[in-house]
Amino acid sequence: MGHRTHHAPRHGSLAFRPRARHGSHLARIRTWPRIKSDRPTLLGSLGFKSGSIHVITADDREKTPNFGKPVYNSSTVIALVPPVLVGIRSYVKGDTGLQAQFDLYAKEVPKVLRRKMRISSEDQGNRLKKMEAVLERSFSIAALISVSPSDVGLPQKKPFVFEVGVGGGSLMAQFEYLRERLGKEIALDEIFEAGMYLDTVGVTKGHGFVGPVGRMGIKRKQHKSRKSVREVGSLNAWNPTTIMYTVPRAGQMGFHQRVDRNKRVLVLGNGEDQTVSPSGGFDHFGPIRGHYLILRGSVPGPARRPVTLRYPTRPPRAKAEPPKILQIGDRTIE
Repeated sequence: MGHRTHHAPRHGSLAFRPRARHGSHLARIRTWPRIKSDRPTLLGSLGFKSGSIHVITADDREKTPNFGKPVYNSSTVIALVPPVLVGIRSYVKGDTGLQAQFDLYAKEVPKVLRRKMRISSEDQGNRLKKMEAVLERSFSIAALISVSPSDVGLPQKKPFVFEVGVGGGSLMAQFEYLRERLGKEIALDEIFEAGMYLDTVGVTKGHGFVGPVGRMGIKRKQHKSRKSVREVGSLNAWNPTTIMYTVPRAGQMGFHQRVDRNKRVLVLGNGEDQTVSPSGGFDHFGPIRGHYLILRGSVPGPARRPVTLRYPTRPPRAKAEPPKILQIGDRTIE
């Protein structure tokens, strides 16, 4: 009959509501951390998930029994593209939070970008003077960067344009850092380094419409149930005739934005001088052609999906030191 006679905890976390499809493949970043550094830097960039690999490192945790011994790390390879700085945006604090105050775009941008965004035809020198004048009232500034998937061998030609926070130094120092690089590529070693920790923000693999057993993990009823087996025993009481939002129901599963925190960067390299690709390339992606990151652990989403790499908002206490790499895949590091 499906009537419960014993107490049991509810199924399915309510922390991820609403379980709806994300609006796009690109994750939306709502928070950028504040870092303690005298050198201004971008607080993240965009990469593309390539595949999985194993990395053997020497354990550098001093207070563990395994200190100094080889450790097997299941890792993820992220293909990177040096981002192009196409604009600067300043924010001012308003009654409802941060509000965009002023935008300054590069004088020359790729033609593909003109299909995605409207570039002001006003003289850049005039806009630069205006932005310097309003910068005293600004609360923070952000960088507008462009990353092209075709640079890593993907068929998509239209680039991703998104906003990245800037940290380190004073507000004027951050503005000077961005103004000098406006319209140019930013080197990846200015943003990332081996041994540091990153938050990975991405959209998970979609599974479509799934029932409550697979979606929420409820228990199947006995096979002699009167009407169904893979449904909850009772949706609601007779009175009041209202189905609570806490009742496990069928619906969309997967293709949600998720954050994996504190992923350690094991390797920051270039595919031209040392290859991490297996024979024939990674499944559904192909070989790594340029820059790449190897992160310890898993990353949300399937292969080819864009993953936003952000400085950690809850950084660990561990020191950010480059790990000692013993082996990457089947290749031994001398």
